[in-house]
Amino acid sequence: MNDVVESVAQAAPLVARLVESFGARWVDKDNVEAFVGQPGDHVLFLSGDPVRFPEGLDVAVVLPELQRVFKHAFDIGVVVRKDEDAVARRYGERRWPSLVFLRGGQYVHSLPGMHDWTDFVAQVAEVLAAPTRRVPGVGIPVVGGESSSESSSCH
Repeated sequence: MNDVVESVAQAAPLVARLVESFGARWVDKDNVEAFVGQPGDHVLFLSGDPVRFPEGLDVAVVLPELQRVFKHAFDIGVVVRKDEDAVARRYGERRWPSLVFLRGGQYVHSLPGMHDWTDFVAQVAEVLAAPTRRVPGVGIPVVGGESSSESSSCH
């Protein structure tokens, strides 16, 4: 059995239900760019280990309801457990569970953790209206290369 199939088979039932019943897609480190690069808004769901992060199961239950409230304005990619760390690093995410929002391959924002329903709806509305931006903590420009005599630094 290949790694992705094995990871999918080991997914928590409430997480697998997103794919089986709500049209989400399994996403791994190899197909994530193709998934999020399509036109429109996409949410990557990083559920985390359900034993360490049980609120991931709560987010798995609420996520299709959020999608319904926003009239399917975004599609859902469920990141397979074996690739969650790699995908999380790619998008600067450090907390589980997390929803990482992207638009046409560009980062928009992430919402870590579980939230009260009213707060979740308000936050998703803000994210869907927000412009794309640089992934936090990734690609920070390095300043250098100037000799100290050429620099206008205050040091």
